[in-house]
Amino acid sequence: MSVVEIPGSKSVTARALFLAAAAEGATTLVRPLVSDDTEGFAEGLLALGYEVARETGEWRIGGRPQGPGADGARVFCRDGATTARFLPALAAAGRGTFHFDASAQMRRRPLGPLTTALRELGVEVECHGEEGHHPLSVRTGGVEGGEVTLDAGLSSQYLTALLLLGPLTRSGLRIRVTDLVSAPYVEITLAMMRSFGVEVERADDVFSVPPGGYTATRYAIEPDASTASYFFAAAAVTGREVTVDGLGRGALQGDLRFVEVLERLGAKVEIGTDATTVKGGELTGGTVNMRDISDTMPTLAAVAPFASGPVRIEDVYNTRVKECDRLDACAENLRRLGVDVATGRDWIEIRPGAPKAAEIATHGDHRIVMSFAVTGLRTPGITFDDPGCVRKTFPGFHEAFAAWAG
Repeated sequence: MSVVEIPGSKSVTARALFLAAAAEGATTLVRPLVSDDTEGFAEGLLALGYEVARETGEWRIGGRPQGPGADGARVFCRDGATTARFLPALAAAGRGTFHFDASAQMRRRPLGPLTTALRELGVEVECHGEEGHHPLSVRTGGVEGGEVTLDAGLSSQYLTALLLLGPLTRSGLRIRVTDLVSAPYVEITLAMMRSFGVEVERADDVFSVPPGGYTATRYAIEPDASTASYFFAAAAVTGREVTVDGLGRGALQGDLRFVEVLERLGAKVEIGTDATTVKGGELTGGTVNMRDISDTMPTLAAVAPFASGPVRIEDVYNTRVKECDRLDACAENLRRLGVDVATGRDWIEIRPGAPKAAEIATHGDHRIVMSFAVTGLRTPGITFDDPGCVRKTFPGFHEAFAAWAG
């Protein structure tokens, strides 16, 4: 058995940065993820006039419940979807005009439902290129609050952005959701808001967020469950055993449910109080709905050829609007490896096969690299056209994965 140390969760770190900036007082984040995405978020907070002090293992943020300390700023969101979606919502709580832009990759990713909702709440949002995309400007005098309807069928981050904004409004928010993908990420948001002193009421698809702001705290970031999926999958296809500390029954992140998928396909899984262990076995085929854990879809797709029967992954349309069209990217690369694959609008089916070495087209997507690194454990010679794009969430991935593989 080997124990792997996984970096902090990207999703939790991004939410914690927003909450810390919005809280009354100074918040200390313990073991935050240090990556291109989270560094970009922190730089965005600095541009907006928040105090951010970063030391090894701890980041300290001075909160401003009244919104940004600047009455105008230019923020470059890099490749970060959480940065690009959360910071405009945070800026809306302040007073002034704030300009946001992002990388070419992030400019392609939609945020129309969020910009529409902010406009319904009285915030002036102007998109300078394609409507519902970066670059954009936010002109605001604060947000009164009220009721808004939101389509969260492409990303749960739209809902999270509004939930996080809610306590900073003058009268609170009532959010009616017409569709919701990746629901466990919303549960992360609600749990973290409770840690900062805010309780959201939910009645079916309606979320009621009270006004009153947040309270600063000391907050520890748990390991990233999506990142852990690569090591769990590696154990599953090599017959080895791996344990990840800090992710157990009390984990916030729904992506830990990926181990349940591996268990259904034949791996041995033990979820303890504060750790999870996966041991490899013979993997069988099957059909899996991954709507709620779609960030781990590429992980399963990359190991599916080693199963004894076809693996069909369903209800993952939203993976088409991630850093790349992940569904097509997985199919393209599996075919490069000589694997038989079929796809539809929201599904992919992978048939058993013996992958052959090839270069993986990463499309600049960190999850494509890390997923097919697992395939490479049983297919020597796999290479990547952009291995460095893992810096988005795990700059030291290749070294850590090589050390585990031994």
